[in-house]
Amino acid sequence: MDLGLETADARIREDDVEGAVADALIRRGRLDQASLDRAIRLRRERGGRAEHLHILLTQLGLVAEADVAEALAEVLDLPLIAAGDFPEEPALNGALSARFLKEARVIPVSETATDLLLAMANPLDAFAFKAVEIAAGKPARVGVALPADIERAFERLYGSGGTAISQIVDGFGEAEISERDEDAERLKDQASEAPVIRLVNLLVTRAVEARASDIHIEPYENTLRVRYRIDGVLHEVETPPVKLRSAIVSRVKIMAKLNIAERRLPQDGRVKLAIRGKEVDFRVSTLPTMHGESVVLRILDKGSAKFEFSVLGFEEDTLATYLDVLERPNGILLVTGPTGSGKTTTLYTSLLRLNTPEKKILTVEDPIEYQLDGVNQIQVKPKIGLTFANVLRSILRQDPDIIMIGEIRDLETAQIAAQSALTGHLVLSTLHTNSAAGTVTRLLDMGLEDYLLASTVNGITAQRLVRRLCPHCRTSAPAPAELVADLRLERYAAPGDPILVYRPVGCELCNGTGYHGRSAIAEMLVLTEDIRRLTLRKADSRDIQRQAVEAGMRTLYDDGMRKALSGLTSIEEVVRVTRET
Repeated sequence: MDLGLETADARIREDDVEGAVADALIRRGRLDQASLDRAIRLRRERGGRAEHLHILLTQLGLVAEADVAEALAEVLDLPLIAAGDFPEEPALNGALSARFLKEARVIPVSETATDLLLAMANPLDAFAFKAVEIAAGKPARVGVALPADIERAFERLYGSGGTAISQIVDGFGEAEISERDEDAERLKDQASEAPVIRLVNLLVTRAVEARASDIHIEPYENTLRVRYRIDGVLHEVETPPVKLRSAIVSRVKIMAKLNIAERRLPQDGRVKLAIRGKEVDFRVSTLPTMHGESVVLRILDKGSAKFEFSVLGFEEDTLATYLDVLERPNGILLVTGPTGSGKTTTLYTSLLRLNTPEKKILTVEDPIEYQLDGVNQIQVKPKIGLTFANVLRSILRQDPDIIMIGEIRDLETAQIAAQSALTGHLVLSTLHTNSAAGTVTRLLDMGLEDYLLASTVNGITAQRLVRRLCPHCRTSAPAPAELVADLRLERYAAPGDPILVYRPVGCELCNGTGYHGRSAIAEMLVLTEDIRRLTLRKADSRDIQRQAVEAGMRTLYDDGMRKALSGLTSIEEVVRVTRET
């Protein structure tokens, strides 16, 4: 039959396209041959043509949906449909059912007298394409769009008046399980119901899409609050009904393999999920509160983490000084700042720069945030006595060249780090202090001998993260004379150049915040002979900072103001993160 021949020909063409898409992904470095072979084997086990290969690749988390879309557009010579290209009102005047469009992941984008433009997540879906052409009564053109963009557009254009969360929980049982309910099996059953699973998956997926670093699920007496930390600032999002708070918490605990029956003690766990075609790690922490368990999921998306000095935000002269200290064969290099200031990212970037076949690197961390190839990483476990100090006592027998200590928390760890540096090792670590100069006095106050500190510490960098202004909507204006005089802004501009201040506005691309992404501001203190002498005299941090500035150190505030006047961030943002120093 002709239909059979046409179908066979179509399958041959689809196989050619799938192969070309895979080749494009490999060529771009988004996919390796071993991962492709794994997907092909699984596809064959499922019946060969059960699903398209590029869809299976994203389902397995082997490649991101955005990369697949770009490869499909390239191979098929189709346009990419961006999130802002979708219409304000549904096209075709309701000629197509919303259910069909949702299942086929197709959205009509525009209509003319002669043809129709479709946004398709899977442009190889010939059935959906033909169905739309028949319903529209005119030829159609295809553009490739991200599934996430199509889903958001569908919810906006064809939603039934409720949000995605309200649609998921609609019809769910009314009874809430009390936090004091001892029936763990009942709690497990409710957490395993489809609406709860879909709801938790939606909260997690939206957080990853919004570039959040943490998800906070907080129970109160009459509400359940969900917040995402985006670019270092918490934002409240749509709240699930309070009746589901026990089920939502239990679902997260099941995913992280925690004990759902234990609601009196804190618990910690990890879970790995495939989100939009990429594997994302989550670190899960639960804490009992008055009205239930508070849950925080730290999102560890290695795909979005950039372990490259070029993108961290260090100024060229500061980076040159940092790398000079980093590449010394022994001694201690400290990265300091409060929680969430990017210390771990800086250390991981440093380790990757030092990671060569000639060097053995050992790390002692709590917790291990990202797994680094070629680096021996050790997770401390205080409950069984595997503490920082105990690990460090044994670590030198492993003959390392470089040691990274996640954090110096006590005198014993500081002393072992100093002794390791004295015996010819390079030691990298972090400390929670507000400034580079304050780190010296903090270590002395901790009890570390002044001669050990002066002879082993080579350099200290203090850093913060400031939000980057959205380049698409930021505005600039000449700085008021009062502001220039008050902040002495003329110090950061070339003579004769106008001094501009940049401010956030807010647009669709930055979700109305005016900021998109973060950048580091840093100060780098090198322990020169003058500063070592001040250390031996136990000078206070102000004297040490004054000497470092005279030697050429740019402070956190000065580094931030330079970035603000260049348009990278705002003056308000710099003041916000440096005001304590």
